[in-house]
Amino acid sequence: MKFTNKTIFYLLVALLFAFAAGCSNDETKSVSENKDVANESSKTAEKSVTLLFSFASKTIDPHQDWMGVRAGIAETLVKVDENLEIQPWVAERWEQIDPTTWKFTIRDGVTFHDGTPVDGEAVKASFERLLSVNESIGSNLKIEAMVASGQDITFTTKEEYPAFLSELVHTNASIIKADAENMSEKPIATGPFEVVRFTPESEINLKRYDGYWDGAAKVDKVTIKFNSDGNVRALALQSGEADIAYHLPPEALAPIESREDLRVESVSSLRVHFLLYNANKPALQDVNVRKALDLLINRPVAVSEIMNGHATEASGPFNPTFAFAGEKAPEGYDPKRAELLLEEAGYEKNANGMLEKDGKSLELKLATYQGRPELPLMAQYLQAEAASLGIKIDIFTVEDIDSYLWEQQDEWDLVTYSNLTAPRGDGGYFLNVAYLPEGGLNPGQINIPKLNEITQQLNVTANLDERIELQKKAVEIIQTEVPQSFILHPHIIVGVNERIKNWQPGSEEYYLITNKMDVE
Repeated sequence: MKFTNKTIFYLLVALLFAFAAGCSNDETKSVSENKDVANESSKTAEKSVTLLFSFASKTIDPHQDWMGVRAGIAETLVKVDENLEIQPWVAERWEQIDPTTWKFTIRDGVTFHDGTPVDGEAVKASFERLLSVNESIGSNLKIEAMVASGQDITFTTKEEYPAFLSELVHTNASIIKADAENMSEKPIATGPFEVVRFTPESEINLKRYDGYWDGAAKVDKVTIKFNSDGNVRALALQSGEADIAYHLPPEALAPIESREDLRVESVSSLRVHFLLYNANKPALQDVNVRKALDLLINRPVAVSEIMNGHATEASGPFNPTFAFAGEKAPEGYDPKRAELLLEEAGYEKNANGMLEKDGKSLELKLATYQGRPELPLMAQYLQAEAASLGIKIDIFTVEDIDSYLWEQQDEWDLVTYSNLTAPRGDGGYFLNVAYLPEGGLNPGQINIPKLNEITQQLNVTANLDERIELQKKAVEIIQTEVPQSFILHPHIIVGVNERIKNWQPGSEEYYLITNKMDVE
C-alpha cells in the first residue's frame, strides 16, 4: 500500500491522540489508586495519646507505685465511680459473710496480658505478693488469711474491719501476675493497656491489650511522660507535645484558655494542701507555736492569688462537702494573735528583732517541691509573714519529697505537703495512714493518743451515721492539736487537647487512662 503524505499525517495524529488518551487513563488510574491508598492509610492509622504527669515513677510495679492503675495497666477488685460509690471491677460481686469474712467472685473472661486466665488462685497469689512487698498497704488491709476456690476468693481480716472493702480500691491492691519477671519495668496485669517499655522517671510506652475483658480500648498506643515543672507541662500542651497535661499552674492557664483547640478542666479534688509539722522538733512540740504559724496563713489570698480561684479554703483535712468534714470555719489570718501565742510560748524579740527562747532563735527549715507548683509559692508567703514576726524560715526544694521526708526526718521542721484525704468517700483511710504512729503517710511522726483511740473505734464501726460522728470528733481533735495547718482544697487542673474525646479527669485521681477514651 502506498501512503501519501496526507495519510501519514493523519496516522500520526491518530497515534498521538491514542497515546494521550492512554496517558490520561493511566494518570486517572494512578490518582484513583493513590486516593485508595490514602483512604486505606487513614483508616488504619494508629490512634495515640500522650499524657504528661507531674510525679515521676521510679518503678511501675503496681504493688509499689500508683501509676499501674492510673495508666490503665492494672485493676483492683473493686473501684469507685464518679459519686465515690464502690462498684465491681475485676470482681463481679462480693458478700460480707460475717464481721471478719469477705467473699469475692472474679469475673469470667478476665485474663492477664499474657493470656493467662484470672481466677481465685491468681488473685490470692497477687495479694500474697502485695503483703510481702508493701508493709504499709498490708497494715491497712489487716488480712489474716485467704482461701481460693475456682473463681472465688475469701478474705479473713484480723479483726472486725468494715472499711476493708473501700481499702481494696487502693491502687496498690492491684491484681497482677505474681510470678512475672521484671515487675518493676513490665508488670503483667489485667488492664486495657500493656507495657511496651518503661524508662524510670521519664516515660511509659503502652499498647492496647486486645484481649481486655471489658472490650478493647479505642486508642492503640499511649505514652505517659513525666516532668515536675508545671510551666513546662503547660507549654508541652500548647506545642502539641502532650494531649493531656496534669496539675497545671493556675498562672499558666490564660494562653490555654484562649485557644479553641485546647480546654482546661478544673475539678474539685479530694486532696488538701497543708503544712505538716515535724512532731520530733522541740519548738514545734508546743501547740502555741503551731497555732501561731497557722494564724499566719492567709487562706483567702492563697485561694484567690495563688490558685486563681481554683480551690476552696480548708479548715481540716476533708473537703467541706463531706458530712464528716466538721463544721468549724477556716481559721482567719491574724498575725496579732499569733504574736501573743508566741509570747505565751516564751519567745521574745532580741536586739535583731528575731524571736528567741532560752537564747535560741526560732529558725525553721521548710521543705517544698515543684511537683505541685503552687506549694513553693505558699511556702514563700509563709516565709514573708513569719519574718515580719521575727521567725526565720529557710526554704529548700527537694525532688522526691516522700522519700526525703522519711529518710531525712531530722533535716526538716515543716513541709508544704499534699495528700488525698478521702479518695474512697470516707475519712477512715486518712485517719489511719496520716495519724496513727505506724501510718504510711505519717513522716511527721504524729502521735495523739485520744485521736488514735477514736480511729481504732472507727475501724470497727460499720454504721454510717456512727462513722460520720466519729470522724467529726477526730476532726475536732485535729483542729485543736494542729499537727498540720490545712490551707486549701485544690482543684485538679488539667489541660486537654480537644482531639481527646470521651474523657475527663476524676476527683479521685485514680483512673487516668481508660478503654473508653478516644481521639479524633
